Amino acid sequence: MKPKILVATTNPGKIAELNAMLGGDIEWASLAEFEGISEVEEDGLTFAENAGKKALGYAKASGLWTIADDSGLVVDAIDGAPGIKSARFSGEKQKDRKLLDHNNMAKVLELLEGMPSEKRTARFVCHLCLAMAGKVLIETEGTLEGIISESPVGENGFGYDPIFFVPELEKTVAELSAEEKNKISHRGNAIRKLKPLLEKLISV
Repeated sequence: MKPKILVATTNPGKIAELNAMLGGDIEWASLAEFEGISEVEEDGLTFAENAGKKALGYAKASGLWTIADDSGLVVDAIDGAPGIKSARFSGEKQKDRKLLDHNNMAKVLELLEGMPSEKRTARFVCHLCLAMAGKVLIETEGTLEGIISESPVGENGFGYDPIFFVPELEKTVAELSAEEKNKISHRGNAIRKLKPLLEKLISV
């Protein structure tokens, strides 16, 4: 019998990504299947705290093993901002995702205006947490190092991808295909670390 794991998201793309990278021996569920479940407040001070709060909270509410992530952009020259506020850096979340992404990128570029490339270092961070009722089972973290470009380049991806330049590839993340992005992304790296730990846990 396949174990059933709740992914603390309503985003089908995240579930598809987990399924593709972790294999088909798991039955994945999403928050969309649990109408009326209370939203867990993300008021932690770190990516790890927020991922843990979500995993523990939704595991308790659903009775299922639950995996949650918290991720964002960390820019060294602005003291690690936007950090845990990456999704709402320019203000409160909006329904228009493209407008929100544009405003968030614009704020980062404004804060870095005139700064040389060697001081525009940044990283994407993703913290994953798997929990069951009251207990954290697995935690992993993945990162992707890069530089903030002076202007957006590329049409793929979402969020800050168009201004995140990867020197080794000489491209922004928004210039990469989905397959290329998964090979190097912070979330992909966190999932790859999670896989052997999850397989060991399931086999017990």
